[in-house]
Amino acid sequence: MPELIQDKTIFSLLEVSRSIQKTLAERYKSLYWIKAEMNKLNHYTHSGHCYPELVEKQDGKIVAEIRSILWKADYTRINNNFLKIAQEPLREGITMLFQASISYDPMYGLSLRIVDIDPTFTLGELEKEKLDSIRKLKEEGIYEANKSVPFPMVPKRLAIISVETSKGLSDFYKIINQNPWGYRLECTLFPALLQGDKSIPSIISQLAVIAAKIDAYDVVAIIRGGGGEVGLSSYNNYLLARAIAIFPIPVLTGIGHSTNYTVSEMVAYKNAITPSELADFLIQKYHNFAVPIDRAAENIQQLILTRFKEERNMLSQLATHIQWIGKREIQASKANIQQVQNELSALVRLRLYEYKTAIAHNERIIQLSDPIRLLKQGFSITKINGKLLQSAAQISIGDVIHTRLEDGDVISIVTDKSPNEKGDIDNV
Repeated sequence: MPELIQDKTIFSLLEVSRSIQKTLAERYKSLYWIKAEMNKLNHYTHSGHCYPELVEKQDGKIVAEIRSILWKADYTRINNNFLKIAQEPLREGITMLFQASISYDPMYGLSLRIVDIDPTFTLGELEKEKLDSIRKLKEEGIYEANKSVPFPMVPKRLAIISVETSKGLSDFYKIINQNPWGYRLECTLFPALLQGDKSIPSIISQLAVIAAKIDAYDVVAIIRGGGGEVGLSSYNNYLLARAIAIFPIPVLTGIGHSTNYTVSEMVAYKNAITPSELADFLIQKYHNFAVPIDRAAENIQQLILTRFKEERNMLSQLATHIQWIGKREIQASKANIQQVQNELSALVRLRLYEYKTAIAHNERIIQLSDPIRLLKQGFSITKINGKLLQSAAQISIGDVIHTRLEDGDVISIVTDKSPNEKGDIDNV
């Protein structure tokens, strides 16, 4: 009961709380369908209960907030229904239409007890988010940006964003590392969460790490191991799709589903249905580079063999021709040499005869010119002062003249000099 103090009616906090509780219970007796965004799920695994934080936003700002309760049995039923219809688990960050009762507790305050959630409404909201992300990317002119990035001829250095224990990653590695052609890719793993709301900042964070050392990689691959459509709505997130669209090198996706492509896949350079298909795509790039080179090498080898064969045939023909020409030329040369030898022998004999004749002629001339022979014929040799006397002009009176005869010498002294009619000296 309220107290009366100095004409004031005073209620206890519990009385006020119970009054509110009674009033709300009388006012809100039914279940109500309410639209709100699940800001936090607050699922406690040890009990199985959830205590979601519900908000409403306008222009990105929270304008209303209330806590709620989702008991274990209701959570299990609703979550299974979400997985079946929306292909998504019940998670944070989704806008949902839920049915709840309104209650007030003196200890815990106002809350909503959630008894059901419409997955088809959430599915529609997710589709709206997807279309909104596409619209924003196109308005910014970056929807096709990553597809316009040049793709390396040989994508050798690969940065992989995935979960280390992912089966899809294991399948990817198996195809890459065991390819029968021996192609070698350098793979660097950047671990990240790939499902649920936390996957968005996790993937964006690893993209930023790779971008900080972008020169070390040729392409980026986002690999998720199976799971069908479950947990894919995060790939429609605008911020994640934008980070992929503006990335400076090609981004490849293999997140394991075949229908209803996400925005992240749409803006990526290449989307593969599975990690295995993505691995085949990279191996094919190596094929596109290696096969023409192998064919060119084979063609070069064949051309070389053909050229060597042609050159051997040509050399063989030249050798045969040279051999035939050589024999003929040798024979002709032998005949020429023999002819030259004969001509040279005759010429030598002629020259020897001419030399002998000349020598004999010179010998006769020498013999005829021999002073002794001339002396025997009556000639004499006269010298004056040791020099041959050839002219009367050489003689002076008193000179001593030496005359050589065949049988002796005569010495004369000039006493008189009178020239004859020819100018000779008569008197000695």
